[in-house]
Amino acid sequence: MRAIALCMAVIGLAACAGQESREVNEEEQAVRDFIEVRGLAELNEIRVRDSAGWDKITGKFIIYNTRRESFLFVFARNCYELDDNTNIVADIRHSPNIINARFDTLRGCRIDKIYALTEAEVAELLQIGEGPGSRN
Repeated sequence: MRAIALCMAVIGLAACAGQESREVNEEEQAVRDFIEVRGLAELNEIRVRDSAGWDKITGKFIIYNTRRESFLFVFARNCYELDDNTNIVADIRHSPNIINARFDTLRGCRIDKIYALTEAEVAELLQIGEGPGSRN
């Protein structure tokens, strides 16, 4: 009887984990579709003169904000370091005022691609994965 209960619990946990990964994959696919539909131009580098912050979309995509501009960063892998404030990894920069795609890192995660965004595109990307009324 215990074996059956244990099997049911494992199956239930696996189903929950599968649902979460499907949701993440759907959000990532939505961002990829957004890039393709909007025809966002890929940039090799951006100049950064002021402090910046970011808004996380998924573990693979963030919106990097400077005082005047916003950019979509695509990481080479899921960047779990964005959520982990216990182990802050230094950024690798080949130039102090330039961030290069494919070479530089943010929180230890290699930036694979960079796209320039308008304010309207930023607002639309921030809504990906959000249900109606879930942002207050």
